[in-house]
Amino acid sequence: MDIKEDLFLKSLGLDKFIPKIYCDKEKLDLLLPNSSYSNDQNDNFNLGILENSKIPYPPVWDDLLRLHRIVRYRKCISILEFGVGKSTIFFSDALLRNKFDYEKYIASNIRCHTPYKLFSIDNNNNWIDECRKTISNFRNLENIYEFFCSEIKMSNFAGKICTFYDELPQISPDLIYLDAPDQYSVIGDVNGYSTRHPDSMPMSGDILAIEHFLQPGTLVVVDGRAANARFLKCNLQRNWSYLYIPEFDQHFFELLEEPLGYINKRRIDFCLGEDYFKRLELINH
Repeated sequence: MDIKEDLFLKSLGLDKFIPKIYCDKEKLDLLLPNSSYSNDQNDNFNLGILENSKIPYPPVWDDLLRLHRIVRYRKCISILEFGVGKSTIFFSDALLRNKFDYEKYIASNIRCHTPYKLFSIDNNNNWIDECRKTISNFRNLENIYEFFCSEIKMSNFAGKICTFYDELPQISPDLIYLDAPDQYSVIGDVNGYSTRHPDSMPMSGDILAIEHFLQPGTLVVVDGRAANARFLKCNLQRNWSYLYIPEFDQHFFELLEEPLGYINKRRIDFCLGEDYFKRLELINH
């Protein structure tokens, strides 16, 4: 790992991260009371290719704990999540802790219309209802998350076939987590082509559509979905730093640009600190 990759990993708070120690220290096992910590990476191959599967994935504890750590370490204020699930609970808990620690400062110094809010979008009302039922057991989280249901359609980005949700929440998130849609949920086709074919794969273009509304410092985490991550990497137009970590099978994109102005700089200074500008200087040389 070169110095740029090392600094990127450090910016996520994962350079010396040990999931089990973090889980015990933060008492995060309480978020999944029917499951105990395991470092097994579940083989979701069969689950992932089943059309209309109603079987929820078992928890991948290390992934969930890493996401929680990233939100806490980067002092995230607003999150956009594509695909509801167990990550919704961990994101909400991490945002609530950030709110407890930083809310007074944010209210007076940082411009954010919806601070400490998780916006989770999915096309499947049944999954949303299941997630809502589970997370509603945590009364302290009820003002943190908000669910959105939207259909997904085959479309194109600059002539390249991909999928888009019909509607997105209008926010400016610190973190975007891409873990949906699945390949079978889309409506329609483009020139007879659709991701619904079993030999196809998910190909979301939503992040490309909103790219120019995102603020410097935004982090995108893509869970698996290698083809989709490569599609984003090829088509994102701004100055993104990219890191793939095979052990996690996760792709990370950070929008490394000069601040848009003093308001954006104030947010970067608070959430990411001087290390952000060190990473920016490195990629510019």
